[in-house]
Amino acid sequence: MRRTPHHRLRTAAAAALAMALGTVGLATLPTAANAATTGGGLTVQYRTSATGATASQTAPWFKVRNTGGASVPLSDVKIRYYFKADSAHAAHRFSCDWAVRGCAQVTGSFGTLTRPTATADRYLEVGFTAGAGSLAPGADSGDIQLRFHRSDWQQLNQSDDHSFGAGQTSYGDWPKVTARLAGTTVWGAEPGGGPTDPPRAALFDDFDYTAHNDPRIAANGWTLRTYSGGPGVPGATWSPQNISFTSTGGETVMNLETSTSGTAASTRQAEISTSAMKFRNGTYAARVKFSDAPRSGPDGDHVVQTFFAINDLKSPMADDYSEYDFEYLPNGGWGESANIFFTTSWETYDPDSGQSVNQHTVARSSHGGWHDLVFTIDGDDIRYYVDGRLFSTHGAAYLPERSMIISFNQWLTDLTGQTSTAPRAYEQQVDYVLHIKDRVLTPEQVAAEVGAYRAAGRTFEDTVTAG
Repeated sequence: MRRTPHHRLRTAAAAALAMALGTVGLATLPTAANAATTGGGLTVQYRTSATGATASQTAPWFKVRNTGGASVPLSDVKIRYYFKADSAHAAHRFSCDWAVRGCAQVTGSFGTLTRPTATADRYLEVGFTAGAGSLAPGADSGDIQLRFHRSDWQQLNQSDDHSFGAGQTSYGDWPKVTARLAGTTVWGAEPGGGPTDPPRAALFDDFDYTAHNDPRIAANGWTLRTYSGGPGVPGATWSPQNISFTSTGGETVMNLETSTSGTAASTRQAEISTSAMKFRNGTYAARVKFSDAPRSGPDGDHVVQTFFAINDLKSPMADDYSEYDFEYLPNGGWGESANIFFTTSWETYDPDSGQSVNQHTVARSSHGGWHDLVFTIDGDDIRYYVDGRLFSTHGAAYLPERSMIISFNQWLTDLTGQTSTAPRAYEQQVDYVLHIKDRVLTPEQVAAEVGAYRAAGRTFEDTVTAG
């Protein structure tokens, strides 16, 4: 159990953080990787078991086929069936009658189109739980036999529904339904033929800088922390000089150093954050190297190595506070005696009493070395991935109410882990950071995006705007 939320020490820094926020407007992005590049092709087949122009229930049945080259988790797939409500106030109810993967693994919800047409103003969105498993390349889901009806059981007019096919009494490819994979439409088109996705906006930084005082760092929208306060050892210094850049494997990486000789006055910590609070839903990714041992000197300090998004706490237990963390403590801390890795989603906290509302997941094992870290935020949940695997899913109660900054820092929780007065230094490294606004990408799609930037020789882009 995480005993001491580090936010209890952040209050003094919150005002300075808010004062530092600004906006940056920059250039356009390279072409996005398409579904074929990321192995994310899908085909949806459809048939109906209720063929009449009117019916007491609409009965769309589906099969989803993976036409890509990589396995696809069904929990990343959403199918939309579009229809015209017979009444502006009509409500609908969804049922699953039978599915090869099990009806308990199938979800259904209704939505309203922002661009209604003569044949559609609503949609049924079909999704899957993690228990539905994955589709191997070339495999299909098997039958998914569904139905929906008006909650008042009035007859439905199917003849004017965009996705309805009276003649589809056996399965066939049906582009009048759409399939989305990790937030990207890979099959079909919405009614009206308009775009199904909003214009793409992203931040990418390869950290191709020379030193902490490289003027491009500020020009690209980053702030190196100098102001005092938590988290960390009271009285410690947040030093821009503790951030440097080196070449590793042909790529420039950012180094965050924390150094100490066992006193607050000798402790130097490092933090870099975006200057603008403009990030909310979408995909966040970074390649980070955590360290189990100091670069020099004796080991044992309670060091914290991080990648996170956060906004400022406006008052104790404010309900519009948000924070999403990857945190690694190689020597323990917060009541833990050995290395521990956290993902934490915060709703709010009180810096005075220590009361907090959060959901966290832990792994009590070494996470030293390079790791691909991804977290995604959409309208349903927050998902954290480590090295391509889903590590944790946190619920809708912790979704953000307003925008955040993106940050990396390394610091000491206290000075009790190592009593030596010998100098020692710890290092965390960061290869890149990526944010795709309002799009949920798989880890494979993240890798493709980063590869596309590097293949194009692009070391920095930012088209994300506030709001």
